[in-house]
Amino acid sequence: MPQQSLQVLAAIAPFCQVLLAVHNPCQHYWADIVSEKELLRAEQHRQSYKVGMPQNIDEEQLYVHAQPLLASWGRQGRDYIRLLDEFDETARFRNLFLNQKIDLFQPPDSHHLLGMLQHDIYDLRPVHESQQHWPSIKPTDQSVQFHMAHSAMREVEILHDQLLAAFEQDHSLSPREIMVMVPDIASYAPLIQAVFASVKPDDPRYIPFAIADLPPGTEQPMFKAVEQLLALPQSRFQLSDILDLLEVPAVRQRFAIEETAIPLIHQWLYAAGARWGLDSAQRHSLDLPADLHQFSWQFAIDRMLLGFATGPVPATEQADAGWYGIEPFTDISGLDAASIGPLYQLLAQLKHYWHLLQQTHNPERWQEIINAMLQDFLLPQQTDEQALLAQLYDALDEWHSHCQQAALTSLLPAPIVAESWLALVAQPGVQQRFLSGGITFATLLPMRAIPFRHICLLGMNDGAFPRQQPRQDFDLMRTDMRPGDRSRREDDRYLLLEALLSARDRLYISWIGHSIHDNSERAPSMLIGQLRDHLAQCWRLENKRTDADSLLTMLTTAHPLQPFSARYFDQAAPRLFSYQREWLAKSIPLVSAGKLSDWHPAEAISLRQLSDFVRDPVKSFFTQRLSIWFGQPEAIAENDEAFALDGLSRWQLQQQLLLSAQHALADDQPLENAVRNCLAQMQRRGALGMGAAVSLHAAQLAQPVLALAGRLEQWQQAYPLPQKSRAVQLQHQGLKLQDWLSQLRQNSSGQQCQLLLSGSTIIKERKYQWRHLVLPWLSHLLANTLQPCQSIVLSQAGELHFTALETVAATERLNLLLS
Repeated sequence: MPQQSLQVLAAIAPFCQVLLAVHNPCQHYWADIVSEKELLRAEQHRQSYKVGMPQNIDEEQLYVHAQPLLASWGRQGRDYIRLLDEFDETARFRNLFLNQKIDLFQPPDSHHLLGMLQHDIYDLRPVHESQQHWPSIKPTDQSVQFHMAHSAMREVEILHDQLLAAFEQDHSLSPREIMVMVPDIASYAPLIQAVFASVKPDDPRYIPFAIADLPPGTEQPMFKAVEQLLALPQSRFQLSDILDLLEVPAVRQRFAIEETAIPLIHQWLYAAGARWGLDSAQRHSLDLPADLHQFSWQFAIDRMLLGFATGPVPATEQADAGWYGIEPFTDISGLDAASIGPLYQLLAQLKHYWHLLQQTHNPERWQEIINAMLQDFLLPQQTDEQALLAQLYDALDEWHSHCQQAALTSLLPAPIVAESWLALVAQPGVQQRFLSGGITFATLLPMRAIPFRHICLLGMNDGAFPRQQPRQDFDLMRTDMRPGDRSRREDDRYLLLEALLSARDRLYISWIGHSIHDNSERAPSMLIGQLRDHLAQCWRLENKRTDADSLLTMLTTAHPLQPFSARYFDQAAPRLFSYQREWLAKSIPLVSAGKLSDWHPAEAISLRQLSDFVRDPVKSFFTQRLSIWFGQPEAIAENDEAFALDGLSRWQLQQQLLLSAQHALADDQPLENAVRNCLAQMQRRGALGMGAAVSLHAAQLAQPVLALAGRLEQWQQAYPLPQKSRAVQLQHQGLKLQDWLSQLRQNSSGQQCQLLLSGSTIIKERKYQWRHLVLPWLSHLLANTLQPCQSIVLSQAGELHFTALETVAATERLNLLLS
């Protein structure tokens, strides 16, 4: 309490009774022992000096009489008690309280390490007295615990297991007797929800909990959704932003979209070309050209609707499947197509409110618009969401009432309305849940010095606690701090002291003690370092009185990086344990059952499967025999349209152009028209980008394809007689190889040739790229099992000729690979 407030209370004291209840960590007068450069010498003080302590202490002898933790952490409490002593008139009223206690001090229970430490502070006991006063610590003492984790998520996971162990050891302990505090509850709240809420209430491992000190905007995703909707005029309508809306249960419920459909919807929208922007009109409002329609939401929805209407289109007709410049997206079919309707409704609502929120309105009209918006976008089913929606409506009514009281009739823009309305919702109030009956998670704040049997402190990292509060250059309090002045760092020191004194059975402290990247050790908060140093200095472990580090080793547990580490299920490490039975199977080492039996697939293998085996036998073994896939998730910039073609996209488009050219040659159609139509189809679906990039990419793709198709046409003229596609089978040692040969041709002399097109680079730096030649070579061998024929591989980098083989030789080579 600042000095000005105390002066006010002192001024009104002659007219009314003023009672102050003050939490004092020490029963003796201790203001003079704080190791600061300015010593507070009080002319009068309520408490008496400790027996044996001199009243005038030399600064150089402070450490002899000081309790180190009280001296380091107690400045804020010292200043407050010092100010109270200035106004307190003990002599005048002490006679009025005969046989009654005014100072209520009770010594802590000192049967464990935590109680001994608290008793030292209570009795103002310096280090040398503590060393002589207390017995050694038993290895079974668990009253003070330190835990080192690799991340904040692991801190919460470890805490969950440790709490389950505490409940198992002490059946009298209840969740409401445990308090967990962190420096910033907003950053830990999602992790707490992920760990504690993942256990169902009917599970024996379920622990009831509540998170306090969270404003509604942080606690509820629905609040963030409302903020996002009010910011529609400034939004780019990125794909990720709209999908974030669909992650809110109340929004999904309003548009009848199942949670399980979200991944498929994401896949559809990305493949259909949705990146950002509602439509060309919305983009034009951002000072962009008016004809930029591609990669907008309207562009993707139109493609999806047309694709559902037309159904799958044959490959030979895809170039002509467009309708009014819209290319159908044909990947949608079956019952999943029902999700298109809700998406269209969502787009329509976003357009409607984008137009409304761009305009200015008076408060009456704003109330109507916001009420309608909440109705059109939110249909909460969960209790907490329903409570938040009611709070939103109440705050809107309150905001409108304020406007009426101020006689405000001016036209207001959306940002002003959003800020003033949502501020009424997010302001702290009595709705904060504290002491709700379960474990309470809260931020380290003043006035939290409530006794709990277990107090747990998470996030005690170096630099995170004490919390930083940069001061402005013009703040004169930086250089002239006075008693009663607030200081965030000093507040945090005193908060830690209060937390230490409030724990009755156990003080649990956790921090990120190892790097998640390289496992290097990280120091805890300097305050935790002081606590650990003090414990090591004053106490020794039983039977190890000469070992100063043995006590800290006993009190500290370093946890593995992963929750499924085998160390948690190893009986040789009793301090590491886990109640997550889901991880038990993963911790059991795999024992080989012996040699694998021969592979006998139910279906015939294809040339592609055999090619994958030749190119990468290990990967093929894991894929075919063990059903383990090594595919990496594709890293996509989902909110941005492509301005350049990467290697994979270029190869895929060239393959489509080559296929179109082959169909044109087979149907005796002009190559240029076929390639041009295929490029137009690519442009309609946005595969070539936008603007000037379209013509540039089209030219880069068409030129090599036309040149390659021209060479193919020459070879087709040399072998003018196409052969029918043939299904070829080969069986060896229980394995059956089967595939189609569709590129066989014959000349007038009866010689056969297989013409193979490759979009890959088969020659690079004057060297053959064997990985790109495996599939053509296997196709050549399979063709030669019928009769000798040569194969010609055509690519942009050149040609490669495989000479004809005898059927016996070709069969033997394929059998060798199959075996």
